Amino acid sequence: MGEDETIAEVLANSRVIAIVGLSDRPDRSSHGVARYLQREGYRIIPVNPKLTGSVLGEHPYSSLDDVPERVDLVDIFRRPVDVPPVVDAAIRIGVPALWMQLGIVHDQAALLAKAAGIEVVMDRCTAIEHRRLVWEGKLNTNR
Repeated sequence: MGEDETIAEVLANSRVIAIVGLSDRPDRSSHGVARYLQREGYRIIPVNPKLTGSVLGEHPYSSLDDVPERVDLVDIFRRPVDVPPVVDAAIRIGVPALWMQLGIVHDQAALLAKAAGIEVVMDRCTAIEHRRLVWEGKLNTNR
């Protein structure tokens, strides 16, 4: 399976996306991406220990381990050095897919996730890829 097919499959099979590092500030990339994903029919779950109030109408959680429902995709907005603990938590909660945002690369963590059976997308933006694949007719938007 090629990279576009993998990305399309991850986006098509995800309904609930935990966004690790989501900011409550509208000027931050994580906030804009989360807002876009919500508009496209995904349920987003903010994961950030610094958040005290709801973000985009959703209750935030301090960590992935605190999220009380099934998560289909973990979308990471953290520095590469902060990725391994997020991957460890993603493995613990049994997510099927993990996404490291544009500019975030951690090969060792990606290998660990893949070894646990998790599909991994790295150094890509969920919003950009979603928009592109819809435009190219490679992703159905019926949610």
